Amino acid sequence: MYCPFCHHQQSRVIDSRMADGGAAIRRRRECSSCKGRFTTVEKAVLLVVKRNGLAEPFSRDKLIRGVRRACQGREVSDDALKRLAQEVEETVRSHGSSQVNANEIGLAILEPLRELDEVAYLRFASVYKSFDSAEDFESEIRLMRRRAREGA
Repeated sequence: MYCPFCHHQQSRVIDSRMADGGAAIRRRRECSSCKGRFTTVEKAVLLVVKRNGLAEPFSRDKLIRGVRRACQGREVSDDALKRLAQEVEETVRSHGSSQVNANEIGLAILEPLRELDEVAYLRFASVYKSFDSAEDFESEIRLMRRRAREGA
């Protein structure tokens, strides 16, 4: 890491801490040449491990595209989808791991999507949970109604 004061190439990390709800790492550094201190911020990489074992960086945009398909024809704003994506990212980052299974992301989407739009939730859940019949939809609707009664 180049020192912003003397441009020396070596510095040492004095302190590290999470920032932005775990989405970044702030590091306090000291130049080994001029002893100047400075802070760097690095985006913490969150890798999504797919079913086939391959890993790719987490993408809010990809999450939004997937949920937007479930919301097609529904009155769900882009801002609401962005808030949902942020909430899901914060949820999966809060586990403290740099890797998360794609399945965990799907689980993290379900509850905020149900609160946002029940029809979109059912559409998403039908794909995510691999519904095979109308009975699967009926069962999920009964579960939603039971949760609504318990929450009310």
